[in-house]
Order: sequence, then C-alpha cells, then structure tokens
Amino acid sequence: MNRMSFSTDSQWSEMKKDRACMLISCPDQPGIVAAVSRFLHEHGANIVQSDQYTMDPEGGMFFIRIEFDLLELDRRLETLMLDFSQVVAHKFKMNWRVSQESRKKRLAIFVSKEDHCLLELLWQWQAGDLNADIAMVVSNHQDMREIVETMGIAYHYVPVTAETKQEAEEQHLKLMAGSEVDCIVLARYMQIIPAKFIEQYANRIINIHHSFLPAFVGGKPYAQAHNRGVKIIGATAHYVTEELDGGPIIEQDVQRVSHRDDVHDLKRIGRHIERIVLARAVAWHVEDRILVHENKTVVFN
Repeated sequence: MNRMSFSTDSQWSEMKKDRACMLISCPDQPGIVAAVSRFLHEHGANIVQSDQYTMDPEGGMFFIRIEFDLLELDRRLETLMLDFSQVVAHKFKMNWRVSQESRKKRLAIFVSKEDHCLLELLWQWQAGDLNADIAMVVSNHQDMREIVETMGIAYHYVPVTAETKQEAEEQHLKLMAGSEVDCIVLARYMQIIPAKFIEQYANRIINIHHSFLPAFVGGKPYAQAHNRGVKIIGATAHYVTEELDGGPIIEQDVQRVSHRDDVHDLKRIGRHIERIVLARAVAWHVEDRILVHENKTVVFN
C-alpha cells in the first residue's frame, strides 16, 4: 500500500520542478547578499524566500538559505552552478550547495526493537508531511517487519553480533549504495555506527538520544535522571560523529516532571519527546534547512 497515488506525487513534482534551494556558509563580509541576489537575478531566477544569520558579526561566519524559481531548472541548473562557483563562491570563499525541491531525498531508517520513533516517521511520511522517500528500513531484529512491509517499504534484516559486525557493516554499505540513500536515520537503533560508515555519510546520519545532551550520556539515562531527581527531561537529535553522542545538535525539547514520576513514567514521557524531536530534525534535514559549522548547526526553521 503506497502513501499516495502516482498522480498526486507527479502533481507535487510538477509544482516544484523549477524551484531550488541554495545553502551557503562563508566568512562574513560586506556584499555577500548583494552578490548572490544579483547573480540569481542576472540568470533569470526569482527569489521566493531568503533567511540569513551571522555568527559573531565581528569577523565571524555568515549563513544564508535561499529558495528560488528558475524556468527550465533541469536544463539550466548545471550551468548556473558552474557560473556561481566561478563568479561568486570563489570570491567569498563559500561552502555551498544547491538542491532541487522536486528531487526528494531518499531515507534509510535503522531501528532495533523500540517502535515509537519509527512509527512517527512512517505516519508523517504516509500523511505526506515528511517530504522524502523512505527507501528502506534496516534492523538487527525482525520485530518491525510486518509494520514496515504493510506500507510497501523494503525491510532488511541484518543481524549484528560481535562476530558479524564487519560483515554487517559491508552489507549496510551495499544496501545504501544500491538504493542511492541520501540520509540515514537512527530511530532508536541500538548499535555503534562504524567510523567508515560515519565518514561516508558525514552530516547525513541523524540519531535520537533519549536524554537532554550532554546530561546522562550512555546507558539507562532515565534511571540516571530519576536518581538525580530531575525536574525536566528531554531528548536530543544530532548528527552522528565518531564521538559517541557528541555530534552537532539539530533539535532538542523538554517536558517537566516531578518527584511523583517513577522511572517508568519518565520513559513514557521521554518516548513522546523522542519521536517528536527526531521527526522535526529529519524534516528540517530533508528540506535543506540545516547548515553545519564545526560542531554546531544553524537551523533555518
């Protein structure tokens, strides 16, 4: 059973076929916005949305997200990008990228036994609120197979043990390459991600951590929180780096709790926060609303 009819998907692509999104980060200096705007105008593009941010105006970094329409974008985009690289990007020492809104990013969702984060993503995708294609779900358990396959999504069971970690990593990489996956979502996937995997998908692996980082890192965070008598609990979505739970933070949220809440209550409340925080982070990523600078993010939401 598919999320929506082919005709509806085609109509969406037709509406967005000439729209692109440009993300730029560079050292701050006068004239950046003028140069980018002038370039797009001279190439016949119409800016429909622009958002910018300067990190430390005195010699800091400049970030901007621009949506624009350009007739016959498919045919003209390659030339536009080549010209931009030579005329503007080189001059201002920019890190930049352009994406077509008609091309949905392809997601691989990794999950273990807990279903709440996976289900939230599937529900939002099914409702058309998550602007992405779910290429597959990968798990080291069989528990989610029926739920996933009922929605017409491929399910890959890849068991991971101490003896098979290398084999599992190779199988994962083959699956990602074979389906041209753009982004990997760890929806409570309870395995350490190998360094090779992280390097290949830098700033494209999103994890949900069931506490308010950097507090309560590691195992049994809700028990740790309960033992400390916390008054708020939270969840953190972040990009995965080789530092465990130390990657750039995308989104966080919290909820108040009290001395009356036991560990079970904290887990129940925490699961609700986790599913919402992860879904927000994934939505912002697929909509090209995130720029990473060092170990921080700028999120144009």
